[in-house]
Amino acid sequence: MIEPVIDRSNGLRASLRRIAALIVRYVYLISGSPVRILELIYWPFVQMLMWGFLQLYLAQTSSLFAQSAGLLIGAVLLWDILFRGKIGFSICFLEEVWSRNLGQLFLSPLRTNEFLLALSAMSIIRLSVGLVPVTILAHVLFGFNLFGFGLALGAFFANLILTSWSLALITSGVVLRYGLGAEEFAWSLAFVLLPLCCVYYPVSTLPEWLQPIALALPPTHVFEGMRALVLENKLDTSAMWEAFGLNLLFIAGGFGAFRLFLRSTRINGSLLSIGE
Repeated sequence: MIEPVIDRSNGLRASLRRIAALIVRYVYLISGSPVRILELIYWPFVQMLMWGFLQLYLAQTSSLFAQSAGLLIGAVLLWDILFRGKIGFSICFLEEVWSRNLGQLFLSPLRTNEFLLALSAMSIIRLSVGLVPVTILAHVLFGFNLFGFGLALGAFFANLILTSWSLALITSGVVLRYGLGAEEFAWSLAFVLLPLCCVYYPVSTLPEWLQPIALALPPTHVFEGMRALVLENKLDTSAMWEAFGLNLLFIAGGFGAFRLFLRSTRINGSLLSIGE
């Protein structure tokens, strides 16, 4: 049997063009609506203000908070990376469902991997639009500079964004399989993990039987690392690598779940009718 000759470079260029076209589509959706841009900044800004003022109050009444200025604000901003990264991915996916365009996308030459890469890129773009100005305001209003974490911020960001994508893959797959009736799942899954990720308190606060479950979640290691960095001025690199290893498992599981749900949707013929 003669194998066809495939131009790999053209294939890669074509793939990148399809990914770029989707990204441009989503950027146009955001840039064409001031309300959408405002929404990206509004909630992170409100949360930063609320926790920032709480941090100031606790600093006046607690020696711990007086010595660790920004502990709560840092936790809020890092949590926003996870939550907004997931929502950015999920919103772009839901845009296709709401517009009943998902079936047409999968009937086009667009591959599943290309679609997911475009959604991942958009999650970072949407996150940047909201997080960067709020981070600057946190420095101006409360004297907390998230970028002062230096290289540690890169490790925190990478691990949190990977977790956000794995959660978004699972929720998008569920919506694919069960339709818009499962849309609420796309919004709420991250909040289910919030108490277990130990965003605002150390793992030792949890009951002993619950601590192994918390430590099995990658974000837990990130927030523990953030507290160690603020309180002790040291980065636990082993914890970051452990979080990265767990994230690889989470991403693999999320991607596998999405492909499984997509295959199921294609088999039962509901792909073209999703959103109706």
